[in-house]
Formats: sequence, structure tokens, C-alpha cells
Amino acid sequence: MRPEDVVALLAEPSRLRVFSAVVLGASTPSAVAEAAGVNAKETAVALRRLRAGGLVSEDDGRLVAHAEQFKGIVRENRTTEEPERHGYADEQVESLLRTFVRGDRLIKLPSQWGRRRVVLQHLTHRTFATDTTYDERTVNEKLKAWCEGANTDHVTVRRYLVDLCLLGREGGRYWLRTDIQPAL
Repeated sequence: MRPEDVVALLAEPSRLRVFSAVVLGASTPSAVAEAAGVNAKETAVALRRLRAGGLVSEDDGRLVAHAEQFKGIVRENRTTEEPERHGYADEQVESLLRTFVRGDRLIKLPSQWGRRRVVLQHLTHRTFATDTTYDERTVNEKLKAWCEGANTDHVTVRRYLVDLCLLGREGGRYWLRTDIQPAL
């Protein structure tokens, strides 16, 4: 089964609700209809499509979901391309950055302070030039670009950068600190 086939099967909200009800343990059409909040006719149509697609079957009169197919689809469609490199010789740093950074986007911040510092230092040195001062609006714009789609907002990142002495701040002006020993 191809990923597109699964998406097509589950793209219809009522089919997705029906499939979810089966995954969560509803084992008869009436129990599925009740759990999914879908009428009996829609449930029957959805179950027919899900059976035909191989996501649901019937075993001894009980409906069974085949969610394990998702793992197989992922395995079959994994790419063998090289992992993203960020330009560091240290493989631990590269691995850490692959976990938390995609290109010029922050995915999320690590909870451990040491790891967080490495990720933020990478972000800082990719974003800010030495011997340049920035006003707060410019810093916010640059950090918003990094935080787009992340669970962390740019204001939090800016505060961490100052607290970790990666950026200096005085009177609404910011600059890249070069007087601190890098962790990378």
C-alpha cells in the first residue's frame, strides 16, 4: 500500500472517525457507529472502503484495525539520502542539531540546558554577524524566521540567547557576544 492510498482512505472525516473507533476497540458496526458519532449507513460505507483498503478486517465477527500497516509503509518509503549536515566535525553535535534543527528552522528546543545551549549557539552564529549591532525589531524578525512552525516563540529564544550570554543587550541594542568560549 502506498502512502497516498492511506491518505485517500482516511481523508474523508467519517472514514477517519470510523477507523479511529475501530483502533480504539469498537468491534461491531453498531459500536463503531456509536463511538464515531456516525450514522449506521455512513458507518457501513466507511467500513466497506476500509476493508477494501486493507485497514480493517473482520475476525470471528469482530472488527480489527490493521494500524501496523503504517509502520510497513514508512519502512518501504524511507529515503536513503544523506542526513543533513550543519558543518561541524563533531558527530554528537551534528546528531543533536539533526534532532532539533531542519535547515534554517528550529523544530523545538532541547529540555537539557547543555543541549539547548549548543542548539542556540548554532542558531546565533548562523543568524548574527560579529561586529554588528541589531535593534530589537531586527532580532525579532530574524528569530521569527527560525521559530516559524516550532513549539517555541521568538521572544523565548531571544531571552535564552541573552541569558546564555550568546547575545549581548543594552538599551534595546543586541550584538553577537564573542567574549564567551563557544560550546561547539
